[in-house]
Amino acid sequence: MPDRRVVSVALTIAALSAVLAVAAPGFFSRENLGDLLLGNLPALIVAMGATLVILAGEIDISVGSVFAICGIVAGLLAQAGSPMLLTIAGTCATGALLGALNGVLVAYAALPSIVVTLATMVALRDGLRWATQGAWVQNLPANFQWFGLGQTTGQCLIVIVALAVLVSFSWLLRNLGIGRAIYAVGSDAEAARLAGIEPRRVVFGVFVQMGALVGLAALLNAVRFSAVPSNTGVGLELKAVAAVVVGGTAITGGRGRLFGTLIGVALLGTIGTALTFAGINPFWEKAIQGAIILAALASDIVLGHLDRFRPAHFGLRIGAAK
Repeated sequence: MPDRRVVSVALTIAALSAVLAVAAPGFFSRENLGDLLLGNLPALIVAMGATLVILAGEIDISVGSVFAICGIVAGLLAQAGSPMLLTIAGTCATGALLGALNGVLVAYAALPSIVVTLATMVALRDGLRWATQGAWVQNLPANFQWFGLGQTTGQCLIVIVALAVLVSFSWLLRNLGIGRAIYAVGSDAEAARLAGIEPRRVVFGVFVQMGALVGLAALLNAVRFSAVPSNTGVGLELKAVAAVVVGGTAITGGRGRLFGTLIGVALLGTIGTALTFAGINPFWEKAIQGAIILAALASDIVLGHLDRFRPAHFGLRIGAAK
């Protein structure tokens, strides 16, 4: 049975589309929809990593800074003449190492994830600004942009990679032991430990995977352009967390699905462009995203209170994690 949050978000997207069809039919042009798709696929991959972290009961708000660093690393590797496969591996490895830094501090030093990732968000962003002096990575080789395959083929490859990651991680969460371990740790870390799961390893693992996915997202974003800015990813953490929460994943962990995250990205990714086409100041986008997060959290509280009156509450909660 579809999650109520997913259904409500899907209905919101349908209503928004109906309004735009009347007020701004140009929104549905092939060029605009193509730009929206390509522009939001990196955010989708980041949001998938954020889903894993939140399912485990943690949070990562350093993704914007990690995204910027990985983009610069991808550009520098390409500029140095590295083969594309090495560039991909180096970019994802950079993200994984930065994720491991967060993971060690959260899982093994037992520091709150919100504090750790807030600190790394600021430190990494300022460190990158100092290292680059705000300069962009330019003069990228032709075999880097669109993977050297041309714009049409490169665009198709980006879509295929994003869909492959979505399908793979959805299958992992539903069918493998590591997926069940993530849900278990997010639901009750102590109960998971008593069941033979090592919560610290799970938490460390989701942060590393988060970093690797951010690296992949940064690469897919970088190949679309002829230069890599040093200030990318600003506000990405808000968009990622909002998409996860709006998509039905409980902010306290233990419940949620990647399909809901996909729907959340679809809604939040269209707001800014929709405002522009509707003639509304796009600076309202962040305010709307914040309001959506608050509404989603409020609905979690209401639904949580309602669930207390269900006789099979505990059985339903365990079933939701499968």
